[in-house]
Amino acid sequence: MISYIDEHKDQFGVEPICTVLTEAGAKIAPSTYYAAKTRPPSSRALADAALDERIRATDEANYEVFGVMKMWKVLNRQHVLDEHGEPTGVRYPPVARCTVARRMKALGLVGAVAGDHKQPRTTVSAKDGHPADQLNRDFTAAAPDDRWVADITYVPTWAGFVYVAFVMDLYSRRIVGWRVTASLHTDLALDALEQAIWQRQRQGRDLTGLVHHADRGVQYRAIRYTERLEELGIVASVGSKGDSYDNAAAEALNRVFKTELIRRRGPWKTLEHVELETLRWVDWYNTTRPHSWCDYLAPAAYEHDHYAAHNPSPATAAEAHTTLH
Repeated sequence: MISYIDEHKDQFGVEPICTVLTEAGAKIAPSTYYAAKTRPPSSRALADAALDERIRATDEANYEVFGVMKMWKVLNRQHVLDEHGEPTGVRYPPVARCTVARRMKALGLVGAVAGDHKQPRTTVSAKDGHPADQLNRDFTAAAPDDRWVADITYVPTWAGFVYVAFVMDLYSRRIVGWRVTASLHTDLALDALEQAIWQRQRQGRDLTGLVHHADRGVQYRAIRYTERLEELGIVASVGSKGDSYDNAAAEALNRVFKTELIRRRGPWKTLEHVELETLRWVDWYNTTRPHSWCDYLAPAAYEHDHYAAHNPSPATAAEAHTTLH
């Protein structure tokens, strides 16, 4: 009622508004209104204001896509900043999930929600023989570089459609390779694969025995593509014809990409525009965005924790904890 009176007092006056409200059953005296206006903010109001500031800043820094759960997890990992904006190493006091939900509702913030959208056909099945499905819809992995999935999606621009290929590690859901081109030729998928190979090999990873799973698209069954897999001892795997559920993890990544970046940041003008923003989004996705699959850690942090646990030297564990939590 206080805010209602504030909104209309210049037009009607405080006393007449209080009289009408009281007659309507919402009893409030002018003295009650003036007392409320002169009363100092409560401790809850001050705490809400401070939390609102953190929520807004976190929302703006993360593509404005976090729902309550992700926002809650991120806020409870944040450190107090010093006067120069640098982390002090001291965490903010814990905040309850219901409090985050209440404040996000008050601020009008909602997470990005994926929707169904018709899309151009990006999968043209190869007519030759194909390898077996090594996953059988089991999209788990025991360690990084145990299983990768790959897929292609599209982005409409003012200059026409462009196509985006991703390669994702199933253990951490980390994007290890990606590419944007103006056509669906083999080079699109192969370039994304080469980036994934380069990223992992420069980290000293052995890819022998890794399972690479994709749909039956001609890009993934091309001779150059399959020969590259064979050269590294990577096991090729494909799903059944016309069944997106056989590559559901890769399809889910495409939906996240469309929901969090493409549909919220358009319209898109050119291939270069899409490429630059995809580069930024992939870096954020890998290093900052909490993922429910990774216990709400970012994929890079989840992988670091895995290696720290399997190589538990004090220096390795301390570096992983300090850098990524």
